[in-house]
Amino acid sequence: MKEHWKALLTVCLVSLSSFQYGLDFGIIGGLQAMIGFLQVFGDRAPDTHLGWNINAERQQLISSLMILGAFISSSTAGLTARFFGRKVSLWIACVGVFVSTATMQATTNIGGLYAGRFIIGLSNGLLMTHAQLYIQECSPSRYRGFGISIFTYWVSVGSLVGTVIDNFAAKLPNRNAYVIPLGIVHVIPFILTIGLFFVPESPRWLATRYGKFDGAESALLRLRPAGWPVTEELDEMKTTLAAESRLQSGVGYRTLFQNPIDRRRTILSVLGLTTQAASGAMFVISYGTYFFEMANVGNAFENSCILTGTGVAALLFNALIITKYGRRRVMMMSGFVVCGLAQLIMAIVYTIEPGTEKTGKAIVGLSVVYIVAYNALISTYAWLSGGELASQRLRSHTFGLATAVGFFGAWLTTFTAPYFINPLELNWGPRYGYIWTGSCAVAGLWVWLYLPEVKDRTLEQIDEMFEARVPARKFRRYQCTGHHATLDEKPKADHVEGSSRHGDSSELRNSANVSKTEV
Repeated sequence: MKEHWKALLTVCLVSLSSFQYGLDFGIIGGLQAMIGFLQVFGDRAPDTHLGWNINAERQQLISSLMILGAFISSSTAGLTARFFGRKVSLWIACVGVFVSTATMQATTNIGGLYAGRFIIGLSNGLLMTHAQLYIQECSPSRYRGFGISIFTYWVSVGSLVGTVIDNFAAKLPNRNAYVIPLGIVHVIPFILTIGLFFVPESPRWLATRYGKFDGAESALLRLRPAGWPVTEELDEMKTTLAAESRLQSGVGYRTLFQNPIDRRRTILSVLGLTTQAASGAMFVISYGTYFFEMANVGNAFENSCILTGTGVAALLFNALIITKYGRRRVMMMSGFVVCGLAQLIMAIVYTIEPGTEKTGKAIVGLSVVYIVAYNALISTYAWLSGGELASQRLRSHTFGLATAVGFFGAWLTTFTAPYFINPLELNWGPRYGYIWTGSCAVAGLWVWLYLPEVKDRTLEQIDEMFEARVPARKFRRYQCTGHHATLDEKPKADHVEGSSRHGDSSELRNSANVSKTEV
């Protein structure tokens, strides 16, 4: 790992994008249980524990507008990748975070708050999508899982920091209770904006977008250790891109479903990433503090800090073992079993004895079990599946679509959860877990039946296996030869993403002929 310090340091910098995302969730989740915030955007509610409450509609929009914005921006990742690339897209996102956060700090109007939430959602969608694409494309195959594990680790660290800040700020009796925590959101985009000047563009994006193999080689030389066979890695890229260009003409969202190989990869990427939403994690992340407060389960902020801190520890543990033990299928199936059982038991306990101290302790304990299982066994591997199963030619479009669908699932959860848990609505409380138990069962079964195992495979080897139409359960033991089946077929295209518009298709055709001879 020491020899790859340049790539890993670059990954750590870019992965700070997820810290901003987690920080936003941690802070916003806590604001809805702050008296200072509720005095501005909520209403008096003498029958509740706080004496203040916020109606379900506003609660829905505050959480879901961010996710809606993220859905929109991530679904257009193919377009932003085409015109801007990974780094510029991240810079645009940082500007959006500055603008949206300043808006939320300055306004006392609910419409201004909604606007800020939507704009920061657009920014978070760009950050989460392009940061992960960059990490997937720049990391050595052995450490790709480690890179995404660090990415998900920062989400939880950000959430923990946001929750801790809320815990102290909640004691303030005025608007500063939420204005000060929002000010912290400016820090990470500032660091990221400066740091991006010192890292290269994604080499695989350069090769795919413009056919700039010289630029891709320069980027690889900056990322790889001395003596690394950069030429061989570059040749694998050329061979893969040549093979993919023969598979399908054109690049776009419609192309994702036009042939069986790309269609299979798109479906796997989308469903693999969407398993995060199927676990019910957004319910715990978005409404944890509010849920504990309204259920009168001890100190809500302290319980949320315990919950998030335990999740951070689980992610750190996963980061340490993922390189050696990180089998996608085994980890995810185990995670869904534990998460499903934790939510089922939580629902049963609350159904039998609602509102008692013993039940409250059980809910906190089971919530800890749930978040450990989710962070250690599901979160990282779902993000990995969304990115590494996509083809190089269509990765921006595929992962953008997968992220958008994942955000839609998260939005659906945050939008509907208040109806189930809010005391003024259905007031189910922890009984909401019955629904997520069934969802976890379905997701775990899907992983067992359809998700391929690609641990330690290069992105080019994954391409080869899909082109050879290897069944999902045979991926782990398949022996790659470096031969792409599509190179034996009649060419269907002479370009890759954007090449036809920049006059570089001839270079790719030449590389295809050379690569075919070598194979």
